[in-house]
Order: sequence, then structure tokens, then C-alpha cells
Amino acid sequence: MSLPVAAIDKLAFGGNGVCRINGKVCFVPYSCPGDTVSLKMVSEKKSYNSAEIVQILVPSPFRTAPQCSRFGVCGGCNWQHISYDVQLEQKRQIFADTLWRAARVSAELISAPLAAPQQYGYRSRVQFKTTIRQGKFQIGFYQQGSHVVADLPDGCPLTLPSINAVLARCRTLLSSFSDAQAITQVSIDAGEQEVVVVIVYSGRCQRQLRVFLMEHAHDFAPCSGMFLQTADRKSPVKVWGSDHISYCMPNHDAQCAPFLLRYEPGSFAQINRAQNSVMLAVIRRLAGFLPTENLLDLYCGNGNFSIPLAAQVASLVGIEGSEASIRSARANCDENGVKNAEFICRDVLSGLRQLRADGRVFDTILLDPPRAGAADCIKNIAELNPHKLLYVSCDPGTLARDCALLSVSGFRVAESVPLDMFPQTYHLESVTLFIKQ
Repeated sequence: MSLPVAAIDKLAFGGNGVCRINGKVCFVPYSCPGDTVSLKMVSEKKSYNSAEIVQILVPSPFRTAPQCSRFGVCGGCNWQHISYDVQLEQKRQIFADTLWRAARVSAELISAPLAAPQQYGYRSRVQFKTTIRQGKFQIGFYQQGSHVVADLPDGCPLTLPSINAVLARCRTLLSSFSDAQAITQVSIDAGEQEVVVVIVYSGRCQRQLRVFLMEHAHDFAPCSGMFLQTADRKSPVKVWGSDHISYCMPNHDAQCAPFLLRYEPGSFAQINRAQNSVMLAVIRRLAGFLPTENLLDLYCGNGNFSIPLAAQVASLVGIEGSEASIRSARANCDENGVKNAEFICRDVLSGLRQLRADGRVFDTILLDPPRAGAADCIKNIAELNPHKLLYVSCDPGTLARDCALLSVSGFRVAESVPLDMFPQTYHLESVTLFIKQ
């Protein structure tokens, strides 16, 4: 029986190429628009099929050589074989299609994606999985669609060089610990000066591991701080060295020094520092802040956007459920001389209800929710009756759903700006401006 042959038309959210077999949509991993491929069916569903490439009969002119020797095995990224211009074009199309289908947001309201200045070597935060296989300590990312660790002996080309240097030291040193099989994850964050490691450990030899990490502190260089996360603790505990990670965000006044912000190991922070600064500039442009405005920042984290914006408005309130992030936000206020900001540690929904009960009024609301979006808060956000909303999203699907909900609540999309925070992957960040109708 001959294998089906198909032309790959486009890419889909999730990273797979898309073709049609006998009129039915088929998803093909590691394909590229413009490929002609022979396929082997992997699964057949009611509305779509999945297949894998047997042979690339005619390669797409948009194919390029991956920089990682483990590409196609490691599940950390899936578009290294596609030219960057095509990645951007496909991300915009996926984004526009998603917003149109769910919320009827016109493609004319969507800007061209803002390209990342670095296509490799940009990640400042990484979580590596670990395992022992055939007696060998391995560290990397899960293989696509599995919980099998794909070992990365040469490091990851998407990460900063300092992270790869520390990863190599972790590989050598942790493999010699007597209970290395109970180490499940190694997280590495790189800041302006710091490189901090969090070891996730599920075994019973916590004291021995702490002693081991202390004894080898100098051997982990250029690591500047070591933390240990265990099942009986909600947050990582410092073993030695730096207790935070710092980075810069630009001041709205180019003549003034940038803001130096910090966050605690284990807390959320954006992984692409260059694009984080670009995103702040987009927020400033879309919002057009006036010095009389009251700004509310929901899911504010460590004040990543709040603190650089505070000088442009009359007052700022930030709400975040993470105690560690709020500690950092308050410390960032003190260290950057911000006097007009208030940070509240509370889940966003109850925080919104309290603000309304207190009669608080806000001209603009900025929100940067987790991947699940903010559907449970839309009604409460609308009840505060802001003139403008700025929605930062890392998931087009949940953004599209929330666009529809906000439309019902009386807000319209004025402009949406996609940003490529994650080159070589299908992931996309965006900032969307909503105006009260």
C-alpha cells in the first residue's frame, strides 16, 4: 500500500504543520510550509488526523538548518528547521485566525509581530528535567508528547551562555551525589550579575544534599546562588549565595537611569529580557498615560511593568497572589524610589471585589494573567469601569476567549500587538488595548 503524499500548507498553534489527506485536516510535526512529504498515519480522530514524515520528497525553500543536534528529539522547541521570517509570518496568521474565530477581532487591528533581536541565546530562565538512565545522569527537556528526558550534553542553544555554563557544572557535580535519582529538576535563572540554581529534590537525604551543595559551592561557578526545593516546602530555601535575580527595565525618560528590578528564585519572570523591555515600550505607547491617571496592575508579579510605569501616573495599585512576588515588588519600590505605588498580596478576584467595595476608581487597568487567562475576573474588571484595558497574554486561545467576554462587557479591541518572546517555538506574547465603548 502506497504512503499518502501531501503538501504542507501552513503551521498550527502547537507547532505542527498542516495539510489535507482526502479532504481531512492532518497535523504533521517538524514539517515546514512548502514541503511535499510522504506520511505515515499515527492517529485518526473524527475531525483530524496526525501523521509523521516518512520522507521529505520536495523540501520547502523556507527550511533552514537547526542549530541544536538534539532538535527533533528534545521537545523544548519545534521550529528550528524553519526560517525566522516564516516563523513570524505564521505566528501572526495563527494569532489573527484565533482572535477572529473566537471574538471576531479583525486582522486589521493586529500589528505585525515584533521580532526578537536574538533568535538564539535569549532565554534567561530555564527549567531542566533530570533522570538517570542506564546508570547515567541525564539533564534536558522532555521529548515531545512524553515524560522521557531528552539529554542535552551540549546545553541548549536557546539559553544564555551563562546558563549553559552552569548547566555543565550541574551535570558533572550532581551526578556524583549518592541520591541523584531523587533530583527531578534543575532550574537556572540568569540576571544582570547573578546565575541562581534551584534544585528540586524528592528524596529523604535533604541534609546530605545541603552539605554536598555547600561543600561544592565554588565548583558550581559561574553559579552565584544555590537553592533547594523539597516536597515539604512551598518555596525554595537558600543553601548559599545570591538570594535574588536582578534585571533592568528602561525608564520612560531616556535621560534617567533604568530601573533595576529583582525577583526571588522560584518566582515568575519573563524569559526574554530584551523583549520584556520592548513589551514595556508597547504598553507605554498603547496606553498614552496621563499624569493624572490611577493605574491598576493585576497579576503584577514583582512589579515588572508597574514600577517602570509608576512615574507616569498619579497612583498605582498592584495585586498579586504570590507572597514572594509581592515581597519583591515592595523591595523594588524602595530600591527605585517609587512613592506612589501600593502592592496587595491577594488573589486577583477577591482583590477586585475589595477594591470595588472600597469605591476605588481606576482610569486604566493592566493585566498579565497566567496562561489560563482571566475569564473568572472579567465581570469584576468591567464593574470598576476603567476607560482603558491593557491585556498582556502568552496564550492566543485564552486571550481570544477573554476578548469575546470583554466585548459583551462593553470593551472593544483598539489594537493588538504580537511580540515574539520565544523564537524557534510556536509560543507568542501579545499586548492588546481595549477601549470602553
